[in-house]
Amino acid sequence: MEKNIHQDEKDALVNEELETQNIDTEESTETNQDDNVIDINSRLEEEKMREELAQEKDKYQRLQAEYSNYIRRTNQEKETIGLFANEKIITELIPVIDSMERAVQACDNKEDKLFEGINLVHKQLIDTLAKFGLEEIEAEDAEFDPNLHLAVMQESVDGLEANKVIMVLQKGYKLGTKVIRPTMVKVSC
Repeated sequence: MEKNIHQDEKDALVNEELETQNIDTEESTETNQDDNVIDINSRLEEEKMREELAQEKDKYQRLQAEYSNYIRRTNQEKETIGLFANEKIITELIPVIDSMERAVQACDNKEDKLFEGINLVHKQLIDTLAKFGLEEIEAEDAEFDPNLHLAVMQESVDGLEANKVIMVLQKGYKLGTKVIRPTMVKVSC
């Protein structure tokens, strides 16, 4: 009987030990489950933060591109405004250029001081207006272009194909890409 008592005590101790181990295992399992839940939550939060960061980065890049486009458009508008703001005064000065060219052509003595003075002022006026974008439209021996030329006469010329500029009657000018005055020409037919 004494053996049974000892055996019962041993069994009780073993059972108690097993229960302690089971409790530890359950606590460990609960702790692992809690750790897994926390780990999953932190991963979800991290993923959400990455998505938000990517969205904010995209917004920033778009805003930066819009700003660059705005600066480019503003600079183009300033250049265009500056170029065409001078259009009215340049348009008024073109007849002065024509008059000076006629005065130069009317001088008989090309060595006269008056001729040299008029020619110098004419060249200076042309150079000054060129700084502001005025260009003469080249037309002599060119193909007739209705966007640049104004045909006021036609003439049939042997050996010359049709729609060629034969003679410039009045010079034309453009400001940048805009034609201020088309070149008045005589065209072959």
